[in-house]
Amino acid sequence: MKTVIAEKPSVAREIASLLGATEKKEGHLTGNGYFVTWAFGHLVGLGMPEDYGITGFDKAALPILPHPFLLAVRKVKKDKGYTTDAGAIKQLKIIEQLFNRSDGIIVATDAGREGELIFRYIYEYLKCIKPFQRLWISSLTEKAIKQGFDNLKDGKEFDGLYQAAQGRSRADWLVGINATQALSIAAGNGVYSLGRVQTPTLALICRRYLENKNFSVQKYWQIQLSHTKEFIEFKSLSKNKWDNQKLAEDTLKSIERNGNTAAVTSVETKNVTEQPPLLFDLTGLQKEVNKKLNLSAEETLKIAQSLYEKKFITYPRTGSKYIPEGMWTEIPNLIRALQDRDTCKQAVAKVKWGRFNKRIVNDLRVTDHHGLLTTDTIPSALNAKENAVYDMIAFRLLEAISGACTKEATHITLQALHYDFTTKGCKVLEPGWRSIKGNFTDDDAEPIEDLPDIKEGDVLKIKQAAVLEKKTKPPVLYTEAGLLSAMETAGKDIKNEEERKALQNIGIGTPATRAAIIETLFTRNYIQREKKSLIPTEKGLQVYELVKDRKIADVAMTAEWELALQKIETSEMNAIAFQKEMEAYTKSITGELLQTSIAKDNSPELVCPKCKKQKLLIRDKIVKCPDEACNWVQFRIVCGVQIGIVDIESLVDNGKTSLIKGMKSKAGKTFDAYIVLNDKAESSFEFEKRKKK
Repeated sequence: MKTVIAEKPSVAREIASLLGATEKKEGHLTGNGYFVTWAFGHLVGLGMPEDYGITGFDKAALPILPHPFLLAVRKVKKDKGYTTDAGAIKQLKIIEQLFNRSDGIIVATDAGREGELIFRYIYEYLKCIKPFQRLWISSLTEKAIKQGFDNLKDGKEFDGLYQAAQGRSRADWLVGINATQALSIAAGNGVYSLGRVQTPTLALICRRYLENKNFSVQKYWQIQLSHTKEFIEFKSLSKNKWDNQKLAEDTLKSIERNGNTAAVTSVETKNVTEQPPLLFDLTGLQKEVNKKLNLSAEETLKIAQSLYEKKFITYPRTGSKYIPEGMWTEIPNLIRALQDRDTCKQAVAKVKWGRFNKRIVNDLRVTDHHGLLTTDTIPSALNAKENAVYDMIAFRLLEAISGACTKEATHITLQALHYDFTTKGCKVLEPGWRSIKGNFTDDDAEPIEDLPDIKEGDVLKIKQAAVLEKKTKPPVLYTEAGLLSAMETAGKDIKNEEERKALQNIGIGTPATRAAIIETLFTRNYIQREKKSLIPTEKGLQVYELVKDRKIADVAMTAEWELALQKIETSEMNAIAFQKEMEAYTKSITGELLQTSIAKDNSPELVCPKCKKQKLLIRDKIVKCPDEACNWVQFRIVCGVQIGIVDIESLVDNGKTSLIKGMKSKAGKTFDAYIVLNDKAESSFEFEKRKKK
């Protein structure tokens, strides 16, 4: 007998039906010489400090450097603490029994760093020594699974992948546990969570927010001219920018007095070739979905994972945009299959058969998995979001195999009086990949004017003219798409040129973990959404101010660690050396943070409005009376909006906040209201009185 272990029950059932293991048992299926069982994600993980006999936050115990690291069954939050997950214990016992009854194991967890870790931690925890093979597949179609079982790989081939996954897991533990405890002890008030990837990501958000907030907007003025030739209207804009409106208006009057004409001084025309986009990797898909559908990275990953498990797309947790040479022959079949999908029919009809673009083929640029593809199984019964995400992946495939788009770009300079004006035009010569969706400019590009035939020396009449008021723009706040881009390209801002080159394609986190990092920042109450933008909370800014000059907030260092983990995966670096480096860093950062002087947050001293005796405890999520008999509490996050200190003070002292805007009801509707206290110190909403017309 052989035991096949999958990451989830749904995947296990899929594999079991193909293997003929159809008999249902508790926690597994059996038949035809196989046991097929499953994990529920991470059943086993690294033990917590209490597993080493360290309880609470003890300064004397820091830094905690386990030798050896202990593995423990997954814990779940219960009441005020954590308790071992009874479901995990039960499933582990079943897995152990099956391993003991088998002469070999086939690992069918997701084919990537995290999937490898899920199995190896179970294998290690159970002290199993049975030989194991690896099922390494990129889609869950029947064909892919059968091919995978025909080409099982020796489990030892993936030792590098496991060591990288284990190195990442231990590094996160060392930095996260020690830094969090050290800063919280130094603060003496509340828990300040820090992490190897979490903290530099928070630093990115806070830095951009402060740059935006502190940006001084400057007004400037430009002159715009309108022209007509060959019945085509077009506009030109002054190269000059005036910081004085009157000067700009005086210049315009001078132009009007001087014949009200503009002479064409140069006409530059060049052909521009736009190569088609490559396939989506996970981060690319998350960015696009966030822009187009305003879905979070986490939600996009869940949808993509669901489409994968339904056999409609290939493995989504990929960091590659390419496919290997051997897969190229499968591409025509995938395109043909899309003809049967109503939303793709028109686009497929525009594909030029026999002239497919092979730009996506690159064996050297394929990582654990190739770029995202559809399968030959066409979806049915999807919800609206799943349909939208699937179509994005399908259209991207059709674009990627299409030809380049060729444009004729024209740049014209005109002169009125002695001032230069410019205009741009563009003509599509060969639509290529842009015909798939029919979009000939990018969403964020300026619309391009359709220009008449203009030659150098032409004199154009000025039909209309205007002075335009403009403003300098601050750095834009991060959306989730923007943040994912910044995480992906973190290496590009490194000052040292050699390091920058080495890290140019390395970001912070991996495509598979970036969504979880962003969600962690929300969970910690470090960031919040403001429409599409991500902005820090009071607590997030406080943490940033404490760590902004420390190594733990340094994006470059985190990118270097990601590079090291990649080298461990390919056996170019020793995993033990990496751990020693992480331990040395942990000692350094723990010492630094314990010395941190934390300025008090200048919270006002407020007396409980209910008992009128006790001084209120003000935390980032709640304000409460310390007297358990009184037990007055006011939550600071109300309907998705954090209530600031000023409003808390106003509520307690005056019984009413200022108007709180942008709150969301359970039905998802936005509303504005005051929070008020009655004579029993109970809070409720008071709505603005509508003015009579």
